[in-house]
Amino acid sequence: MPYQAVKNFFNQKKWNMLQETLQKINPQIRKKLILWSIYYPRYLKNYFPLYRSYLNSREIREKELKDGLQVPSTLIISITPYCNLNCTGCYAHTTGNIYPSSKLAEKDRSPLFLDYDKWKKVIEEAKELGVFLYIIAGGEPFLFPGLIKLCTEFKEQTFVIFTNGTAITDTDYKLLKQSANLAVIVSVEGSHEFTAQRRGKGVYEKAFQTIHYLDKLGIPTGISSTITRANYSYWTNPQNIDNLISQNIRILFFIEYIPQLPENKFKTNGIDHPNSFSKDNLSDHSLLLSTEERKEFRRQIIRFRTNKPIFIIHSPGDEEIFGGCISAGRGFAHLTSRGDLTPCPVSNLATHNLNSSSLREALASPLFKEICKNEHLLETDGSPCALFAHPEEVSKLANSVGAYRTDLKT
Repeated sequence: MPYQAVKNFFNQKKWNMLQETLQKINPQIRKKLILWSIYYPRYLKNYFPLYRSYLNSREIREKELKDGLQVPSTLIISITPYCNLNCTGCYAHTTGNIYPSSKLAEKDRSPLFLDYDKWKKVIEEAKELGVFLYIIAGGEPFLFPGLIKLCTEFKEQTFVIFTNGTAITDTDYKLLKQSANLAVIVSVEGSHEFTAQRRGKGVYEKAFQTIHYLDKLGIPTGISSTITRANYSYWTNPQNIDNLISQNIRILFFIEYIPQLPENKFKTNGIDHPNSFSKDNLSDHSLLLSTEERKEFRRQIIRFRTNKPIFIIHSPGDEEIFGGCISAGRGFAHLTSRGDLTPCPVSNLATHNLNSSSLREALASPLFKEICKNEHLLETDGSPCALFAHPEEVSKLANSVGAYRTDLKT
């Protein structure tokens, strides 16, 4: 009966369009999705404008590619450098994209970091170039003033916000309740113990309070987790996945842990890259999954996809479909809070800043073109990150194109 109830909302053309999309989805997930859309019809009504925008964006990108510009479908935006937590192994911290709030007065923030109007301009240009999906990261995105208002100004674009779940205000919830083009993903490391160890005491409880309240308001929500040797067994246990499903969690983002780059292996203009192993903490590399663990984790993800009603995204495993890493514009690109366009969030190399150049110019940078031309640089070689696997070559390439470091220490 749910199908008939949904069908009654639309004419035949729109119904056929919806059916075409639903047939591509796991039947178990499809059933839950239909029931959920009946409870929250604003998403169903906004589906068609979003779908048309998706098709239009794809056509624009195809045209741009024929004209010589590779535009990614996804733009990852580190919208703010501020965060209220200090998580162990945070990639945004190791790449220099986090700036402690206590170090900078509120009045001094605007000159350094893109404000609301500048981000709006960036998204407008990205939309014109064919970008459709925006992943909002940080820092902690909900520390950026006007975050939800900014996302909802672009109703025919899709936004996915990654948050630690501890900074969402009542005003944010009220705006989220009216939205129909975004999802909120909350970071949890697995069990209470794993999360407390990496993110701090009380974060696990607050994160799940946020998840449950988002679900109550009808906001698409899920969990992201960094996969390490510490929590690997937790996430390969089917019972733990079932427990999340029972709590109406519909999306899981699994991102394999990427250690800091080996010391003195990554330089630009003769300067050591800041990503280096800590001399007094050798746990970085020990958290990295072994080759066999990575293979088994991938096998388990595929099993979950066939028998669990939950949508799972796995990085870097899913990139195999595209022949390797999809950074540097192949599938996504990354913008720092200061407007530097980097190949990905774990890279702090750039040749263009959007305060002084357009997004079009930045995407056409020699840095991006050289990375994509040297396809072997997009191969992970058994590691969770392609650039991590080729530090010397990336360093040489960066020097050849005059790239600069984007970390906030420089």
